[in-house]
Amino acid sequence: MDIPKNLLFTKDHEWARVENNIVTIGITDFAQSELGDIIFVEFPEIGDMVDVGSSAGTIEAVKTVTDIFSPVKGKIIEINNGIDNSPEVMNTDPYGDGWLMKIELTDEDCSSELMSPSEYESFVN
Repeated sequence: MDIPKNLLFTKDHEWARVENNIVTIGITDFAQSELGDIIFVEFPEIGDMVDVGSSAGTIEAVKTVTDIFSPVKGKIIEINNGIDNSPEVMNTDPYGDGWLMKIELTDEDCSSELMSPSEYESFVN
């Protein structure tokens, strides 16, 4: 299981890369392996506001459908349109081309809900 050291993680098996006030999110390697083959993603609209823990779309896999939960409070500013044509990239490259969306923070203190790589590793093991 791959857990990059430069990311933060949630208990919902999502990752977050914080750069200034922009947070890029996606699902973890653990999440994609549990979901199986991903076949569709429903994204929020650009400009939608999300809160910590609120639903920000859904992921449909062969086995199940699951919510994407926002790890931060902010505004959706970008979605990964490449996933529409190739949702399987979330299985093959969850930390790279398989990212989901970018959120502009409206609450600068987002770290309290996020786990370090070592905390996440302990959480999943």
